[in-house]
Amino acid sequence: MLWQLIAATPSPVPSPNVNQDLVTPGVWGFAVTAAVMVAAILLILDMVRRMRRLNYRSEIRARLEAEQRAGADSEDHL
Repeated sequence: MLWQLIAATPSPVPSPNVNQDLVTPGVWGFAVTAAVMVAAILLILDMVRRMRRLNYRSEIRARLEAEQRAGADSEDHL
């Protein structure tokens, strides 16, 4: 009984009547997949650029606020 569970099941033999052009995605499937990948890559690059710009703006804003606080502290000591 254990031997029957371990034995590999035979793979089906492909039918000679099947038209491979109707079964596989073909050139159109490749073109659509490639277009989706290119669009996804472009969207990711745009998102990274926008996130980097947002981080730079927040760093500059923090620096300006620190400079304003330092300037206000120095004026208080005069």
